[in-house]
Parts: sequence; C-alpha cells; structure tokens
Amino acid sequence: MAEKYEDLLAAIRQSDKNYDEEKIRQAYLMADEAHKNQLRRSGEPYIIHPVAVALILVELGMDTDCLCAALLHDVVEDTGTTLETISKKFGESVANMVNGVTKLTKLELPLSTKEEQQSENVRKMLLAMSEDIRVIIIKLADRLHNMRTMEYQTPKKQREKSLETMEIYAPIAHRLGIRAIKEELEDLALRYLDPIGYKEIEDTLALKKPEREAFIVEIKARIAERLKEYGIEPHIEGRVKSIYGIYRKVYMMGKSFEELYDVYAVRVIVNTVIECYNILGIIHDLFQPIPNRFKDYISTPKPNMYQSLHTTVIDKKGIPFEIQIRTWDMHYTAEFGIAAHWKYKAGIQGKDKLEERLAWIRQILESQQEAEGAEDLVKNIKNDLSADDVFVFTPKGDVKSLPAGSTIVDFAYAIHTAVGNRMTGAKVDGRIVPLDYQVKTGEIVEILTSKTEGGPNRNWLTIAKTSEARNKIRTWFKKERKEENIAEGKAEFERELKRSYIHYEGEEYQALLDSLVKRYHRENVDDFFAAIGYGGILLSKVMPRIKDDYARQQKAALMAQAELDVKPTAKKNSSGVIVEGINNCLVKFAQCCNPLPGDDIVGFITRGYGVSVHKRDCQNAVASMNDPIQKERWVAVRWAESASTQFRSTLDIVAKNSNSMLADISVALANMRVPTHEFNARELKNGNINVLVTISTQGLEHLSNIIQRISKVPGVLSVERSGK
Repeated sequence: MAEKYEDLLAAIRQSDKNYDEEKIRQAYLMADEAHKNQLRRSGEPYIIHPVAVALILVELGMDTDCLCAALLHDVVEDTGTTLETISKKFGESVANMVNGVTKLTKLELPLSTKEEQQSENVRKMLLAMSEDIRVIIIKLADRLHNMRTMEYQTPKKQREKSLETMEIYAPIAHRLGIRAIKEELEDLALRYLDPIGYKEIEDTLALKKPEREAFIVEIKARIAERLKEYGIEPHIEGRVKSIYGIYRKVYMMGKSFEELYDVYAVRVIVNTVIECYNILGIIHDLFQPIPNRFKDYISTPKPNMYQSLHTTVIDKKGIPFEIQIRTWDMHYTAEFGIAAHWKYKAGIQGKDKLEERLAWIRQILESQQEAEGAEDLVKNIKNDLSADDVFVFTPKGDVKSLPAGSTIVDFAYAIHTAVGNRMTGAKVDGRIVPLDYQVKTGEIVEILTSKTEGGPNRNWLTIAKTSEARNKIRTWFKKERKEENIAEGKAEFERELKRSYIHYEGEEYQALLDSLVKRYHRENVDDFFAAIGYGGILLSKVMPRIKDDYARQQKAALMAQAELDVKPTAKKNSSGVIVEGINNCLVKFAQCCNPLPGDDIVGFITRGYGVSVHKRDCQNAVASMNDPIQKERWVAVRWAESASTQFRSTLDIVAKNSNSMLADISVALANMRVPTHEFNARELKNGNINVLVTISTQGLEHLSNIIQRISKVPGVLSVERSGK
C-alpha cells in the first residue's frame, strides 16, 4: 500500500504547512506493521483506512502530531500495540489523542447493553475532546472515511452507523463549524436511512445540472460586472444546497422543490466587514430581494461562530437564489470551523478565542453528570447541537442563541442561573406568555423575577429543552431541598411499585434498594431517593428493569410452588397434557374456553392449584399474556400423543322452535353414546330456540363429528362450539 502513503506524502508536500515528514513516516511504518495481517470488509489491506483518515486531516490543515495520531488511531484497539509504546516513540500528545479516539473495550467496561457501551464511548470522546479538540477532528475524519466505504457493511450495520452519524457526529461537526464534513456526513447517512428519498433528490439535481451550472455562471458574471463599476473585485463562487439540506425541507417540512429559495447560492468574499454591507446594498439594487429573507450573521454570529450576510433574491427569470457575503476570515471559519485554528493563522486568534469556541463541550459534559444512559446522551447532543438555532434578545439588547424549540425556561437559565431560579413569569414583545412558550428569532424576552430567594418548579424539568437548563434546575433541587427530595423520591418510588403491582418486604426490599444504589452510582439509599426527587433519576427509566426482574422472580417462585403440587403417587399426568419444564404437576382445564386435544394451548401457573390450561386464542389468556406482570406466569404446554381422558365441551345450538326439537337433539346425542352433563334451552326474540349442551368428548376430531351429526337433525339451524 506504498502508493496510498505516496498520495499522503504528495498532499503533505503540496500544502503550505511545515510538516515533520520523518515523524509521520515512522507513524505510518508502525501502523503498517501492526495492521499487516488485517483486512477491511472490502478485502483491501486495513492500512488503507488510517492513511485515508490522515489524508482528510491534511485537507483540513491539521498538524504533524494529529496526522501521526490518525495513522495510529486503531492500533491500540485492534492490535497488540500499547499506549506506552506510542507515548515513548511519538510523545504524550500523540498517545493522548490515540487514547481519546480508542473505544472502551468490554474488558474495561462490562456494561449490560450495546446502548450503554455506545453512551460511555461518546462520553469518553467528549472528555478527551475537552482536553484536546484534535481528538474529535480525528474521529470525524475516521467516521467520514467509514461512511464513504459503508457499502461493504451489512444493511443492519449501515443503518446503525448512519443513524449514529446523523444524531451525534454530524451535529458535532456543525457545532465545530466544519461545513464540508458535516454536509458530507449527512448526505452519506441519508443514502442508507432513506435511499429512495436520497435517489429522488439526486436524480432531480442531475437532470437540472446543465441549466444549474449555466445559471450560476450567469449570476456570478452579472455580480462581478456590477461590483467592478464600484471598484470592487471580490472572489465569487457558486454552490448547490446539499442533498440532505434539500431533503429536510422537501420531506420533513413538506415543501416542493420549486418552493426552495436556497437551492442555488452564490458566495461573495471580500476583505473587510464594511465591504460586506456595501455589497449588500449593491446586490439589492441589482436583484429583487425577497421580504423577510435577510439574515445578518455578522452582527449576530451562530453558536459555531459562523458569520455571513444572507439575502435571498430573484433574478429576471423569476428564479430565487441565495447570496452569502463574507470576509476571508469569515470564510475560513465557515469552511473549516475549529480546524481553521491550524489551517489558517487568521482563522481563530488567541487562546481565549479558542476556549470560547469550545465552551459548549464543557456544558454538555456538565449536563451528562445526571444522564442515565445512551438515550439521554444522544437526546442532549441532538438538542444542544441542533443545526437550527433561534436568536432571542434581552430588553438590554443582548442576544442569546438557543436550539429551535427552546422555551422561556431555557432562555432564563441562558441569561444566568439566578435569573432562572427566581423566575416568576415572562413577557415576549411586551405581552405575558406561559413558561412553556417557545421563543422565536428576533423576539425580545423579559424575564420577571421575585425579590426573594424563590426557586424553580419541578415541572420545569419537563418544559426545558436544553440540558443546560435541566441541569441547573436539578442542581438547585439537589442542594436546596435534600430532605424534601428524599421524602418526595421515596413516596414517588413506592407509588410506582404499588401501581405496577410489585410487592417486596423486609430483606427483599432492602436488597432491591441496595442494587439500585449500586446501579445508579449513589452513595446510599437516601441519595437514590433524593435523585428521584430532584429529577436526576427518572422512574420511567428505572421501572422497566424492576418489572422484568420481579416477573422473573415471580415465575421462578410459582414454578417451585407448582412442583409442590405434584401428587407423590402419580407416575404420569393423567390429564393428557404435558407441561414443559415441570414434571407431574397438577393440571386443570379452564372453564372459560374448555380446550380439547387438537386445540393450540398454553398453560398458566396458578397459586396453589397447578397449571390451568387455556386455548391460546382464549380472550382471558390473550389479555393476561399482554400484562407485564402476568405474562411471566405463562408456560408452554402440549397434548400427550395418546390422551384417553374425556373432556367437557359445550355446544351452542340454534334451532327452529318445535314440540319435538329438544327430544330430537337428545336422541341424536344418545345414539352417538355421548355423555350429557347439562342441557339448557331458551327462546330467542325471533321465535327460534337456543340450546346449550355440555357433553364429554375425546378431543377436537370427536367433537367435529358430533357437530356434523347434530347439524343434520331436521330444524337445527347452526351448531358451534361455545367459547370458540
């Protein structure tokens, strides 16, 4: 695979950065040796992957140590190479980056589910990127190459990795401002998540490619010609909206392709901010601007520090398109995001500026202290790193950026923790609104507070959208209301147990609490109850496992009880039914459905009365099997090969009302030598009679013969098995 490494070297030498080629070569040689017997699913040597990741990082302008870590990023996880070896040869910085990218192994983290494993891997990655942002840039490049070669994976793996990419990695790339990686990750993930929708948009764009290219060339020429009249010679480029960007608006927002105003876009790049605003006026004179389609991201940058002027206009042919106006510094940040810190010295200047760009990572890490699993982690990342943000003003003119859908509660805590804790209400543009009101871009929000200490309401936990707000609310309850939290949490927990028909006493109850304290990493039972009280632990996440454990314990106890119900002298079950897993237990037939040999049956373990056998489609059985507690008491049963036992069954007969009808039915049964146990008749409103006859049969086939013979009695209209 030397030719692939030569491609990497060529890219390094073509860049304007001063790379340490010898150090990179040594990293390549170590990786090549470690992976020499490994192949990718495509059948190609594994070393192709780390080299491809390093090549992506060269395009982003990352430094020598970052490239070395990329080449070595899988050797600790997949080979016998240790971090100590890497640290000695390449330095602590490279070793730390490799460690940050390396997944936790099952030996390091014996977690019960794949989701918990994923959660801890993402948590580890966030911790590592808070120390060195290059960790996540390597991980993004790693995921990008894996998505580019996803066709070699199974369909199940393709969907799993694509969903993870869409929910975690693309949002992180967006927040880091690395546009090219974010858009390609979204497009590649969409290809596997909705291949039909992806193909439709791809085909539509392909059909219009010639006219699209001609349109963009024409617009660029018109803009350049007009700006030249004012002595301005900017750099102008065109682009088409990403496939996923179009997909979101067409399929998720219900718009038609023709309704999209920003499928086409032209970028005008100049040297100064003043030129940006001057060009905006010239553009609006050249083309007709569309009302309410102007956005000033220069004065109000996005959370990922993106800055540009956006305006949507219509040309003389009636085609709408977007124009983005920015400086070169803004362009570097827009294209490369945090990576501009390495690629361009002008990209992000100073350590303080870099720290500001990474503040959101610490916020997510703080919010994860109370998170319970992968679902919480993924949900918080999706919310906090949403690509759609709203910009809301305080009465003093300060701007707060929040994820779309954020409420008054989120806005209050975004201002300051004390403002949120003392909030009593809010006004939006001068009018009172409820706390669950979702704020919108451009609104002026005034938070009303009390002069006293006050405190948040527990319901705010369900109103808040951002993990930052929820975390601050939980922290307040955790610190200020510990005794109240313990009492509230205990009462809530015991109510939920009672509601779920779960009953523990004495040592069993204490053992349950001890296991929960350990599972949720609390110091003691009071801390566990307090966490429930302030919302740090949600019972909706706790109860399913408790219910499953309780149901298993109940089943084991009931099966043990069934064993005690065995008659000591019985050598075989005389009922003609075999119960799987239980020998010689007492068996009875449910009177609600009276099963017969030949029926599909199932057994229910009763308390003290052995196993009750039902037809599988019996309404009582179906309802019980759907009950989360009762379902564990159902066991598999089957008919013995030879069952000579007599079984009771009831016939539901409808016949014409005549003086001899009851006698005719009785004679027919007697001629077949069928024992009769009950015989009831009643007159129906239409003049016919309904006869219910309980008889003994030898099974389903015998009963079918009886029904056929009774059906032939003159005057009999229908014969059915009762309870069928």
